[in-house]
Amino acid sequence: MSSAATSAPASPPFGRVTTAMITPFRPDGSLDLDAAQKVANHLVDQGNDGLIISGTTGEAPTTSDAEKAELLRAVVAAVGDRAKIVAGAGSNNTAHSIESARAAEAAGADGLLVVTPYYNKPPQAGIKAHFTAIADATGLPVMAYDIPGRAGVPIETDTLLALAEHPRIVAVKDAKYDVAATTKVLANTDLYYYCGADELNLAWLSIGAIGIASVVGHVAAAQYAEMIAAVDAGDLAKAREIDRRLIPAVDAIMTRTQGAIMVKAALKLQGVLEHSSLRAPLIEATDEQINWLTTDLKTAGLIA
Repeated sequence: MSSAATSAPASPPFGRVTTAMITPFRPDGSLDLDAAQKVANHLVDQGNDGLIISGTTGEAPTTSDAEKAELLRAVVAAVGDRAKIVAGAGSNNTAHSIESARAAEAAGADGLLVVTPYYNKPPQAGIKAHFTAIADATGLPVMAYDIPGRAGVPIETDTLLALAEHPRIVAVKDAKYDVAATTKVLANTDLYYYCGADELNLAWLSIGAIGIASVVGHVAAAQYAEMIAAVDAGDLAKAREIDRRLIPAVDAIMTRTQGAIMVKAALKLQGVLEHSSLRAPLIEATDEQINWLTTDLKTAGLIA
């Protein structure tokens, strides 16, 4: 994508309210595609116009390449005409990421989420080469996922400025918690920013993010859509009210234990999921955690 002097595309490439969807499993640990389609339809019905499949919340580290392709095809078939479907395709192995990107394109994805190579801590030149190679491998737009807390390294500002010159690197899922760095990239590129930390959604929207790439969006998509509309209209008082009302839900899902654990428990409480099964090393929420979750979701007005 070119510099800020170039006109931006007419509409955001991955929607505005985008949720990193869970991957449903049966109690025996097998992939549950019927449940996945049910969840996808529920999320879109509630206000999500983008879904990220096989991200961290989708337990991508413990699903196979074949399962990722099956899951993606199922979700595309269920809601691909109603929402942008973004496939998680990144890893710490560039060659494998390229294979994943091509498989996602073949399965019908609208775009790719590519995380910073994790664990092996490449230098910035290596990070740039990694993203560029993946973006070169398909015709799909790419959302770079900047999350140093998990990856071990950030995508530095200069690297993002360079990556923005690539015609298919069009967005950033930002979970770096660095408002100054984010503002600098926003000021100097046409990259679309999606807040990747639910506690910062309003803050990032207020500095120019186009949308959110959420976990809490599993249960609060309608509220987040309303908050984005309020920001667009310049009604920050209303946006703040919505944001503050959702604080208990953000705390419940993002701070009690791992996010996928609590989201699956929340969807089971809502009757969307029959089973809240996860794959090891993740485990199901404890009774105490479910009690906290129930109270917090009620306080946020998300369950009766």
